[in-house]
Amino acid sequence: MTRQVRVSQSQNMTFRERLRLFGWPLFALMALILALSVITLFSAGTKACADAGTPNCIVFGAWRPYALSQIFKILIGLCVFFFAAFSDIKLWLKSAFAIYGVALLLVILVTFMGHTGMGAQRWLNLGFFHVQPSELIKIALILGLARYFAWMNTTEIERPKNYWIPALLIGVPFVMIVAQPDLGTALSLLLISLGFFYIIGAPKKWFAIAGVLAILAAPAVWFVGMHDYQRDRILTFVNPEHDIKGAGYQINQAKIAVGSGGLIGKGYLNGTQSHLSFIPEKQTDFIFTVFGEELGFVGGFILILLYSAMTAILFWYSKTTRNRFGQLVIFGFMLNFFIYYFINIAMVLGLMPTVGVPLPLMSFGGSSLLSLMFGLGLVQNAHIHKDNQLSAQGG
Repeated sequence: MTRQVRVSQSQNMTFRERLRLFGWPLFALMALILALSVITLFSAGTKACADAGTPNCIVFGAWRPYALSQIFKILIGLCVFFFAAFSDIKLWLKSAFAIYGVALLLVILVTFMGHTGMGAQRWLNLGFFHVQPSELIKIALILGLARYFAWMNTTEIERPKNYWIPALLIGVPFVMIVAQPDLGTALSLLLISLGFFYIIGAPKKWFAIAGVLAILAAPAVWFVGMHDYQRDRILTFVNPEHDIKGAGYQINQAKIAVGSGGLIGKGYLNGTQSHLSFIPEKQTDFIFTVFGEELGFVGGFILILLYSAMTAILFWYSKTTRNRFGQLVIFGFMLNFFIYYFINIAMVLGLMPTVGVPLPLMSFGGSSLLSLMFGLGLVQNAHIHKDNQLSAQGG
């Protein structure tokens, strides 16, 4: 039996009304973190700029190769953000499964024609831009699960037969992303799904069963399902001295960089570990090392406060949204956003094994940035329409 979507007539708001309901505090925090991203990437680019022999590098040249490109991506992201925020919520409600289908198709295409970089096949080469579909699938999955569960009552949620479709929505991209391999994104996808099932009220015993099955499957995953470098990363986490010049090199250099920043840091543009190229990928997954080295504990603490404030606002938005679809979209994105920054910062500080998870709105790269800004636009849309009653009827 298919579900027909019906949206209340109060949905037809003017642009001025939508602008009045727009979540300005969340937007301000997003804009501030994006500004910090450009500032940090400017600093991260000074070494590459100097190596290229660019004159007046510190003043002019360090806009390349990272900061200027990031500004361009932010401008595109803002267009995506505002379109998602101010469009009719019916667009996202009715197209949720279609968006998921497109995102899944892109993930599948990576398997057959994906671009390989750093030992992994995760990107689609569009000529002028490399797209990582595994970033988009997380937002698409949140939309799809929200659409599927929004109008289920408690009895329906407790029936196991109603989970085979969500299992496919989660399982297919999960398996393909693990095969790329992209353990960090696959782990994020799994954690988002578990959190989503918890908030909708799935039976608690299912989580206990899943935990037992995960423990039983651990040996097979370790010996068969993981690559050598992934096992080395876990061994390095357990024993930081393990292969300190190989698998443990990056994380040890990251901890040295952050620790050398002390209380207030070495000063902007004065980082040594990052500028002397001791830290690979300092502009992407390890950008927190540049920030922490130059601005110290105080700077890192302020950045974490900004992320925490965004998470608190997202949680508040989800609690004050009256329709279930919008509530689940906001909560799902909140999980995704929290998992991003928690895992990234914990990884850089050596509190978790190294996985490929960017720092949200800070790391250099288009796919992560655009998918996050699209997700934040959807959050704003759900917040603007928080008092609209959305319903579905069998037909």
